Amino acid sequence: MATETVAKPRTSVRVGVQKFGTFLSGMIMPNIGAFIAWGLITALFIEKGWIPVAELGGFGTNAEGEPNGGIVGPMVTYLLPILIAYTGGRMVYDVRGGVVGAIATMGVIAGTDSPMFIGAMIMGPLGGWTMKQIDRLWDGKIRPGFEMLVNNFSAGIWGAALALGGFYGLSWVVQRFTEGAGAVVGFLVNNGLLPLTSIFIEPAKVLFLNNAINHGVLTPLGIQQSLDQGKSILFLLEANPGPGFGILLAYMFFGRGAAKASAPGAAVIHFLGGIHEIYFPYVLMKPILILAAIGGGMTGIATLAITNSGLVAPAAPGSIIAVLAQTSRDSYVGVILAVVLATAVSFLIASLILRTSKNKGEDDLSAATSRMEAMKGKKSSVSSALVGDESAAGRGEGTVLTRPVRNIVFACDAGMGSSAMGASVLRNKIKAAGFPDVKVTNSAIANLSDTYDVVVTHQDLTERAQPRTSSAVHYSVDNFMNSPKYDEIVELVRTSNDAEAGGAAVGESTTPETTAGARPAAAATPAAPGTSHGAHAAEPATAVEGKGVLLAESVKLNGSAQDRDSAIDEAGQLLLDRDAVDVSYVHAMHEREESVSTYMGSFLAIPHGTNDAKDHIKHSAVSIVRYPEGIDWGGKQVKFVVGVAGLNNEHLHILSSIAKIFTNKAQVARLEEATTVEEVLELFGKVNA
Repeated sequence: MATETVAKPRTSVRVGVQKFGTFLSGMIMPNIGAFIAWGLITALFIEKGWIPVAELGGFGTNAEGEPNGGIVGPMVTYLLPILIAYTGGRMVYDVRGGVVGAIATMGVIAGTDSPMFIGAMIMGPLGGWTMKQIDRLWDGKIRPGFEMLVNNFSAGIWGAALALGGFYGLSWVVQRFTEGAGAVVGFLVNNGLLPLTSIFIEPAKVLFLNNAINHGVLTPLGIQQSLDQGKSILFLLEANPGPGFGILLAYMFFGRGAAKASAPGAAVIHFLGGIHEIYFPYVLMKPILILAAIGGGMTGIATLAITNSGLVAPAAPGSIIAVLAQTSRDSYVGVILAVVLATAVSFLIASLILRTSKNKGEDDLSAATSRMEAMKGKKSSVSSALVGDESAAGRGEGTVLTRPVRNIVFACDAGMGSSAMGASVLRNKIKAAGFPDVKVTNSAIANLSDTYDVVVTHQDLTERAQPRTSSAVHYSVDNFMNSPKYDEIVELVRTSNDAEAGGAAVGESTTPETTAGARPAAAATPAAPGTSHGAHAAEPATAVEGKGVLLAESVKLNGSAQDRDSAIDEAGQLLLDRDAVDVSYVHAMHEREESVSTYMGSFLAIPHGTNDAKDHIKHSAVSIVRYPEGIDWGGKQVKFVVGVAGLNNEHLHILSSIAKIFTNKAQVARLEEATTVEEVLELFGKVNA
């Protein structure tokens, strides 16, 4: 398999802005459902809405003569900012950071009459980050039994302090900033200059900088304007599907080759699905087409300004369906006209460019898609609509890697056995190749997140892992001990990291000797601890005796089982005898084997329970049963069965030792010839040393 890598033509400034925009988007996008709910309630029930209801819309007075509060105002004043703050804090420091960020944001909200979206975007992450730093001060120093007391009171005290700081300080600053930005927007609108923003917005979209603009500035200002006027033009500056739709229509009529053939499908995804990035490769094939996008964007904005039209809430994604759903009651004509005219102008300019150009770029769509993914920094969810599945099949795993490999994860059902073994084998291979800083961890599939560069799974589990890690390169193996895919992964690590360092051209062959020689210092550096990103990394091997994971009574040199199921029972009985598990865990070992084989290669199987069975583990333990004559394990010969029950990663150092032994034929031979349990334990001890 030849897995494609793409060099990264990035500048540090663009990447920095892109990351900042991605972070802002990460706070907004998970809460888009709440924005839509607020937009629909606003469009329906405010005084100028489709179904005015005073009690809901918050206008007029009740029977006692008191003003109606409604739910429109409280949602935008409290609910949306607190959701944003909680999400931002959680991104930095999990739930604890989210809670402190939300507390801190209440001070900013109470300190001003304006919706504090910008304040929430500041206080949420700030609360999470500062709480994280404070917790580090006494990490490992709290006496047992006092953890909950210290954690709860520290979060409460610090959250209260931040809330006071937000009330007396940050709220005033954010209020002044919001007023200043609103004045700038008003100046642009009053002087007919707002369409000029397309000169910046449209190129920024193609460069994946739109999140910083849209979610960092336009959405907060648009909500403030919507509260004051019932609608805002700002929601449609970036979300108008017209400019991109016009370019795709031009390719449908005047393009050639793959570009022309794929344009109709891309147009549907763009216009109805709202995934604007699907037209970016068409612009990258012929960068002058950005003029068409700018022209269409300016036309759409001018139309909205002339007709005084806008949306009541953000349209996300930028689908025509979402746009119409959020359109103000008095703006349908203007909004529809803005989309139609933007499409028409973009189409005319793009058609003129394509018809007068000698090079239609029909052969460059795949390369342009790769460049687009390189700028994005990860796999595009819609790229297959442009280049099809054929190119993915040619690469073997279907993902274009656009960044150096930093994190590799082995994933299995429980994340405690086969994945730990495979991770240990590959970790050793990558270190030997001279890349000790590449983290190789293991995890249960249920705990995966889309933060890894490479994901390795058993071939029966790949389909479960792919949706959780769509931007990663996936490798499917059927042998965790000596799969040939490991060499491909090592070569991918070497190629992608050398491309970043400029030491070798992308796709060039680099010998292990050259690579190792170029990194003598790095090769001697141990992998950094505590960087498993929520997965499991092997623990130091020196803890074997102290933790009692593998004891002499758990090693059996001559097993009596004749088949796989009875061998699982025999290994499980040794765990039961240690009082490490209850009988339900042994049942789960059989359940795990029925779904995915735990055969590892090199005459080794490591049966263990499912992820749901971890509650049946009392303490970590490992059992080893040898079958000198071998037994049939689903068509494979197995001579060594290692039963695994692991809590808190305490068993991983033993699995790492086992992996080292079973990737060395001489060590396996010594294990086969051992006559005493002490020899087996001594062999593991030497490997650990």
